[in-house]
Amino acid sequence: MEVLSIILALLAALFASLTAILAKVGIEKVDSNLATAVRTIVVVIMAFIMVLITDRFDEIFMVPWKALIFLIISGITTGLSWLCYFKAIKIGDVSKVVPIDKSSVVMTIILSFIILGEPATPMVIAGGAIITIGTFILIGKIKPDKTIKASNSYIVLAVLSALFAALTAILAKIGIEDVDSNVATFIRTIVIIIFAWGIVFFQGTHRQLKDISKRSYTFLILSGVATGLSWLCYFGAIAIGKVSIVAPIDKFSVVITMVLSFIILKEKASKMTILGGIVITIGTVLLIL
Repeated sequence: MEVLSIILALLAALFASLTAILAKVGIEKVDSNLATAVRTIVVVIMAFIMVLITDRFDEIFMVPWKALIFLIISGITTGLSWLCYFKAIKIGDVSKVVPIDKSSVVMTIILSFIILGEPATPMVIAGGAIITIGTFILIGKIKPDKTIKASNSYIVLAVLSALFAALTAILAKIGIEDVDSNVATFIRTIVIIIFAWGIVFFQGTHRQLKDISKRSYTFLILSGVATGLSWLCYFGAIAIGKVSIVAPIDKFSVVITMVLSFIILKEKASKMTILGGIVITIGTVLLIL
């Protein structure tokens, strides 16, 4: 069972990395908030399928109020994280944005010490510190690109994405204590889709739906499916394996995404980018150990 959980965790990481690559292609000529809202529809459908497969539909209406409040807030922070993330990859390099965004694992570790009172083991501290160093190597290499209208504001967006993702994990941890993980995921996704489409209608960008090309729709839908499959594999891995092993393996999506961005998106593989990826990998391995 442990081997199966590791395989599922690796698949979760693979699908998570495909999410970023497919989304990057899909939002080339699409407003990032609108693109997020479109792919969220697919993710909601995938989350609902997860609930049906696990025969947990009736439990949706029996979630305690306290858990529901934390899941709703968690859904909002997830929505904020996605909005920042997809705006970042729209204007910046995926190979730089994803590692910064995945530094949420470090923020999550710190917040888990402070808020949840989880033990700070030497290996966890060492792994988190090394991942932080790898992230700063990547950030330090980034130089302003005058050809990009928004300059390097995508760095700030990626950091905000990581912060909101970390808050999501902590809030979800509190909210999911007495709730099935698939049901909790579905509830959070409902909040996200309301949040995402609320922003789209507020901005008036929903009028651009008819202008999105079939190619962009295809990649956005595939990106949503990849997210759904990543969640399926991730929660399946957690169900039969140890979270302390599954979660760090899932973070290998950083390295996979960087490799795919070099191969598929033809992004430049600088020495510092490669070094940062290697350092992050070492930190992730320490977390697994």
